Amino acid sequence: MSIAQEFLAEFDGEMPPTRKLLERVPSDRGAWKPHQKSFSLGHLAQLVARMPGWLVPMLRDTKLDLGAAPGYSLENTEALIAQFDRGVHDAHEALAATTDRDLDAPWSLVHGDHALFTMPRRIVVRQHLNHIVHHRGQLTVYLRLNDVPLPSIYGPTADESW
Repeated sequence: MSIAQEFLAEFDGEMPPTRKLLERVPSDRGAWKPHQKSFSLGHLAQLVARMPGWLVPMLRDTKLDLGAAPGYSLENTEALIAQFDRGVHDAHEALAATTDRDLDAPWSLVHGDHALFTMPRRIVVRQHLNHIVHHRGQLTVYLRLNDVPLPSIYGPTADESW
């Protein structure tokens, strides 16, 4: 199995529980924050919903300009799920079309003319998959603090068995 195929299998395994979690985000609590320095629940959910789609420019382009990225807004759960589903579909297709040779190419995260980093694409993809899981974990804490039952992700939760 190639590295690209391994990434695809991992991605395909992580997205269903991520979607289950996003489905539980209460639209009416978007402005809620666990701390004044924290993202709001709505912004964190939007981040988790958008992140799968970021794999597309990672795999098809040589850089991503954060300066051109849209800011955060508070969207209802239906809109977040729609963004997530589009991003997952497009990222799955991009990963399926990726070769290990493609993963050796350098990729850069920039902000305007300033390069934040340049690394081999395979490292960027690995870090991004970890990054999605990290923010999904944060989202579980936000939901728990809002008394939202948590779905099973890697195993049972206090709210849901296997």
